[in-house]
Amino acid sequence: MAMSGMRGLSVFISDIRNCQNKDQERLRVDKELGNIRTRFKNEKALTPYEKKKYVWKMLYIYMLGYDVDFGHMEAVSLISAPKYPEKQVGYIVTSSLLNENHDFLRLAINTVRNDIIGRNETFQCLALTMVGNIGGREFAESLAPDVQKLLLSSSCRPLVRKKAALCLLRLYRKNPDVVNVDGWADRMAQLLDERDLGVLTSSMSLLVALVSNQHEGYWSCLPKCVKTLERLARNQDIPQEYTYYGIPSPWLQVKTMRALQYFPTIEDPNTRRSLFEVLQRILMGTDVVKNVNKNNASHAVLFEALALVMHLDAEKEMMSQCVALLGKFIAVREPNIRYLGLENMTRMLMVTDVQDIIKRHQAQIITSLKDPDISIRRRALDLLYGMCDVSNAKDIVEELLQYLSTAEFAMREELSLKAAILAEKFAPDLSWYVDVILQLIDKAGDFVSDDIWFRVVQFVTNNEDLQPYAAVKAREYLDKPAIHETMVKVSAYILGEFGHLLVRRPGCSPKEIFNIIHEKLPTVSTSSIPILLSTYAKILMHSQPPDPELQNQIWTIFKKYESSIEVEIQQRAVEYFALSRKGAALVDILAEMPKFPERQSSLIKKAEDTEVDTAEQSAIKLRAQQQSQTSNALVVTDQSHANGAPPVSQLGLVKMPSTSSNVDDISADQRLSQENGTLNNVDSQSPSPDLLGDLLAIEGPPSGSLHPQPSSSSGLEGTAVEATAIVPAGEQANSVQPIGNIAERFHALSLKDSGVLYEDPYIQIGIKAEWRAHQGHLVLFLGNKNTSPLVSVQALILPPAHLKMELSLVPETIPPRAQVQCPLEVINLHPSRDVSVLDFSYKFGNEMVNVKLRMPAVLNKFLQPITISAEEFFPQWRSLPGPPLKLQEVVRGVRPLPLPEMANLFNSYHLTVCPGLDPNPNNLVISTTFYSESTRAMLCLIRIETDPADRTQLRMTVASGDPALTFEMKEFVKEQLVIIPPTSRVPATPAAPTPPVAQLAIAPATTNDPGALLAALL
Repeated sequence: MAMSGMRGLSVFISDIRNCQNKDQERLRVDKELGNIRTRFKNEKALTPYEKKKYVWKMLYIYMLGYDVDFGHMEAVSLISAPKYPEKQVGYIVTSSLLNENHDFLRLAINTVRNDIIGRNETFQCLALTMVGNIGGREFAESLAPDVQKLLLSSSCRPLVRKKAALCLLRLYRKNPDVVNVDGWADRMAQLLDERDLGVLTSSMSLLVALVSNQHEGYWSCLPKCVKTLERLARNQDIPQEYTYYGIPSPWLQVKTMRALQYFPTIEDPNTRRSLFEVLQRILMGTDVVKNVNKNNASHAVLFEALALVMHLDAEKEMMSQCVALLGKFIAVREPNIRYLGLENMTRMLMVTDVQDIIKRHQAQIITSLKDPDISIRRRALDLLYGMCDVSNAKDIVEELLQYLSTAEFAMREELSLKAAILAEKFAPDLSWYVDVILQLIDKAGDFVSDDIWFRVVQFVTNNEDLQPYAAVKAREYLDKPAIHETMVKVSAYILGEFGHLLVRRPGCSPKEIFNIIHEKLPTVSTSSIPILLSTYAKILMHSQPPDPELQNQIWTIFKKYESSIEVEIQQRAVEYFALSRKGAALVDILAEMPKFPERQSSLIKKAEDTEVDTAEQSAIKLRAQQQSQTSNALVVTDQSHANGAPPVSQLGLVKMPSTSSNVDDISADQRLSQENGTLNNVDSQSPSPDLLGDLLAIEGPPSGSLHPQPSSSSGLEGTAVEATAIVPAGEQANSVQPIGNIAERFHALSLKDSGVLYEDPYIQIGIKAEWRAHQGHLVLFLGNKNTSPLVSVQALILPPAHLKMELSLVPETIPPRAQVQCPLEVINLHPSRDVSVLDFSYKFGNEMVNVKLRMPAVLNKFLQPITISAEEFFPQWRSLPGPPLKLQEVVRGVRPLPLPEMANLFNSYHLTVCPGLDPNPNNLVISTTFYSESTRAMLCLIRIETDPADRTQLRMTVASGDPALTFEMKEFVKEQLVIIPPTSRVPATPAAPTPPVAQLAIAPATTNDPGALLAALL
């Protein structure tokens, strides 16, 4: 039927298009919905034509993004209409408005079945299309046998059979039991002999799903798949309508090769030879051309062929051909092709020995490491890591070190770890390995895990020839004005053990080494102090007979730390002081550390544990589990010392709990002292290392840790979905619209203590608040703007679990032009970003208005700004261990604010920016005090590290004495940094999900205008 045949629908679409703004459009839609609702109440008086027209209007309104919560029954009832125009509308609208679990669908099962088994092909297609889009388990149980009969029927036209194949695929995914392997395998093989490519393509989709779950029963289909590929590769009997830019049915080629990858092997030599001939033809016939559409189609076929070649473990000659082809792809300008080329090269390294051939493209791969696209850079890094060996390790590691200086936060830790592993595995000499690790620590100390410096200590300890060189390099790095804390630790350890080997060098006397190390003591965290104390003891031991001035200096330090609150530091200081008074016996007690036992590198294990799946690996997993939902696993990185790391106990004399039962982990010093009875060893829990470190750009590496899971909260800003989920809920049933943007008003009141929370033509709700510590006193001002009273007034506070809120009685009637005041008391029980909701309703004349409004009793209201000095800040920061009291996260998608604007933003939320605490001008240090009934006054410290080269990312470290407060504050600050301004975040109308085109069971239109799409339908 032409659009002109439905004049009412045409006029409605024209009216919508002519609306000047969203408010006009909403008013026109509300008017039309009211008219439709009224007409549906007297359904018996509607002609089929009128019902069809109103259902079309409902669909159009739904496609505009408005919620349609009625009329579903009328749409479903049109499915049983005897004539095609009404039945078509019923099927299309039902497919769009309802999902598989909707109760109304049960009413249509019998009608749909009658259409499927009937003689009318048009009705069969409509029914199969709807079931293929939204069919669930109930449809699968009821309709699967009938759909199978249609698929196998020789009397049905291909048009019906291909829809039947896709419909059966949907039903199989919903309930695999509907297809019996024993009875279906032969029929599936029979379907693969089909000459019609439409039916064959649909059947191949079904086969991919079947063999992904269980391939054993479908061996008879394998040679049929190879014959299909042969037919396509030779372009035999391929209709023109199935040829895409000269490529015979690329969709069928991809599906067929994907199905073959689910079979483990191909034993038959003839079948295997035929398949390799086809694959050879595909590899030879694919190249990069200017036409993007042809490239997409040909490359889809090519990369599936490459996956099949690797799966079949082809001969090396064919593998070499594949690598050569991929080498062309990684050199083109198109980023998608480069990405796929790099990823497939990496996969080839995993399955076959083509490393020497891939090395020829090393220069181009290194160029990709500097690509603007981070996805390409990641793939290039994976490939360089996989192709590295002794012959090219030096070049690759030097490139990684050079790239490390400019790499973004998201890649630095992975870069550091992989560079360290490559340097260890393929070092041409050990001095080069030491150089690489020290450069790593110097350039990216924040992102170098403890395992890396533990490993270099093991190498130096176990190789006597390397010890003088390592000591010289450590001494050189200590001369730098600002070095990372990890560099301080590794340098102090090496110089403590082997600094005496440099005694004849200028600037390397025991006193000079002590002075240069002691200069760094004020800058390190609590976890590093035990290492420095051990170094001082070793220096004193190596300077026998001691220099009296040096001895007194070191003794003073030991005496100072005898009263430390940290057990580890206190015990070391006491014992070292006592031992150092034994004179020459100190040399025997603090003898050089024994060699470490040989064991597997913990770095390699860590790289394996934190390996990130590539897109292709994820795709393979998805094929194996068609219906499983992908979940993000939280990787917890093990930072223990068990895998060959020098435990803190090996750096001194205290016996600490070890994660390894190996006796060799106990140092010679410990064994000697135990035998002589000179120590009273105490098993004490070592304080957790401050993995997030200190403020002065010398922090330890970030490590994965199990963070508290966020509650289902809508934060201060929330997301667009959260905002509309609360604010417009009352509007959906209201014809009364608010004045102004509700989200903007809420945001403003989150920053100030008085203002308007809500306003419409009849009422204005204002707030005035006073906040003290963990308590708040608010007053709601309810003002009637009209000359008539507001009646049936009700206000209900819905508080989250962390707030105790008490609202005084609200009068049921507000007199004309009057204002009433309603006090509201708030008590904050514990940290949370959840917000309370005011459920407010009233009646004016015949208008019943109900709105749900977020209340500005938000987390920052319980913050008090505080400015602290460096003398106050650093002890607090160091006293807090790692997670969960101190959390760190790299935040991306940040609004690129200049630092002064970012500082003003934090200050507006009572987060005080403290200038001068961080020497890096690109960083901000923030302090505040949080109040709640459970924590009382709790100091919270924050450090923001920005990247001058990329203002859209930063690293944030948050620390406090309460794990919940640390997590909530971290998430709160992150929300303020990545939010979109409220004017663009909260839409003026409730946003309903737009149905995908596939659900409409129609071809996609060439325009985004729903009116034009409906015109195409009609």
